[in-house]
Amino acid sequence: MGKEPYRIAMDGTLSLPFAGSIRASGLTVEQMGDAIRERLGKYVKDPDVTVSLIEMRSQPVSVLGEVRNPGVVQLMGQKNLFEVLSLAGGLNPDAGNVIRITREKQWGEIPLAEARLDDTGNFWMAEIDVKEILEGSSPAKNIAVKPEDVITVPKGEIVYVLGAVKKSGGFVLDSREKITVLQALAMAEGLDRFASTGNAKIVRKTGAANKSTEIHVDLKRLLEGKAVDIPLADNDILFVPVSGTRQAVSRTVEAGINIGTGIAIWRP
Repeated sequence: MGKEPYRIAMDGTLSLPFAGSIRASGLTVEQMGDAIRERLGKYVKDPDVTVSLIEMRSQPVSVLGEVRNPGVVQLMGQKNLFEVLSLAGGLNPDAGNVIRITREKQWGEIPLAEARLDDTGNFWMAEIDVKEILEGSSPAKNIAVKPEDVITVPKGEIVYVLGAVKKSGGFVLDSREKITVLQALAMAEGLDRFASTGNAKIVRKTGAANKSTEIHVDLKRLLEGKAVDIPLADNDILFVPVSGTRQAVSRTVEAGINIGTGIAIWRP
């Protein structure tokens, strides 16, 4: 069919004389040879077909945000969303619970019900729940990634429950989720038997740099239903001291959070 090489089009198809248009994206060179051989078999008995890859065009995908190795990933063949996230090293522990995808309009609409065009009309945008991808609960949402896609994993909202609880650490919240002190305690699997229920506090960062405010929490009254449950905000620290310890311990815990050392991050 000639000595000049044939180029695969932007839509992943290869057009050849007699064989017509063949979808090449996602195929190995061996599979492509078989596909061409099958087409030519209508006109030639036992066609001799050899396929070789002369030059591979760059197919970059940007993976940004809370992944272990953010940056540009080069697609080699067709990859789905889970595979591309794996190529970027997977999610960081404090990654949020949504994945955002932006796609150039030339590659077609993102095949998700919630996909929409941006204000310029040049890009499709969509969000996918992290759990649906990682747990495989919605295979249809593990969509094929296209060249020039931008995949962004934002940092999740986290509340910290530290001190005399059974499972201390940071808890990543759903983007639509609001949490109270009692709910945070439930996520931390309840109080340790040595907890000082009358001296708990919420450490909340203020707008000023390295400044915080403390909110006293009487867990005993709260657990008895005699006090109003308190809503927590992103990055709040609920600290439950051990009975008999100094309240100054909470400041030490706050310092530990600020430098990000030794704090386990949990996903509900």
